[in-house]
Amino acid sequence: MKLHEKILLGSFISIAMVSCNTTNDNVEEKITQEQQSFSDLQSVPKGDIPAGFEKTQMCKDVYLPGEDKVPGTTSKGSVITSKKWPNGSVITVRLYGGTTKVQNKVMQYAKEWSKYANITFNFITSGTAQIRVTFTSGAGSYSYIGTDALGIAANKETMNFGWFDDTTSDTEFSRTAIHEFGHALGMIHEHQHPLAAIPWDKPKVYAYYAGYPNYWTQTQVDNNLFAKYSTSQTQYSAYDTQSIMHYSISSTLTTNGFSVGNNTVLSSTDKQFIAGVYPK
Repeated sequence: MKLHEKILLGSFISIAMVSCNTTNDNVEEKITQEQQSFSDLQSVPKGDIPAGFEKTQMCKDVYLPGEDKVPGTTSKGSVITSKKWPNGSVITVRLYGGTTKVQNKVMQYAKEWSKYANITFNFITSGTAQIRVTFTSGAGSYSYIGTDALGIAANKETMNFGWFDDTTSDTEFSRTAIHEFGHALGMIHEHQHPLAAIPWDKPKVYAYYAGYPNYWTQTQVDNNLFAKYSTSQTQYSAYDTQSIMHYSISSTLTTNGFSVGNNTVLSSTDKQFIAGVYPK
């Protein structure tokens, strides 16, 4: 059974999907017409990517057709209250594709959330699951936000891992699988936290993300990095640079050397926060 029709158009309002760009060199051949028109900035060449960030795979918010793409007009937060699952939910998950090793790793790291949240991921092998995971190579990694998965047609995926294979490191399985299942629980990117005050050097940020491996337009950068979430209709903790939901940030992209590393495990604040969202 194939579940790989993708809608990859921007960010979210009522139904959201977040995706991670792959760092496959072939992505250079996939620049869209819209991205090609974004030529007024000097893109960062592949060889000039800051040390330590050469293979960073970044998640981006993805709009559905007809949704507002203007930054700052969408109510956002660390958890979208309206997209939370009922506390104590047993959420069914089915994996379509992937090797036995890859599937086992996804299941292992998804369950990290259940150590602290009153939520159970029940992995099934037949029937229609609430969360449907595919492994379409080159399509990026992404997940619909929280209960938005329930509004997706039963023959469509609600999550994808686009670069997992048997050579993937445990660190990368941990980083990406925990992150995407965090989105599935309703969590959104931490760097757009309502209390975050990241001193972005915007011209450098636009130039960096216009190049390899992301090829983002200025609008995509605005939506994915600079648009902050509002405090209304949301539930959020203190801003946490160690959160599994935070982008890595190079010091070369900020005005004062501020940086965030590549977070690969749940932070202490992640654990406390999700325990408050879904208390046991």
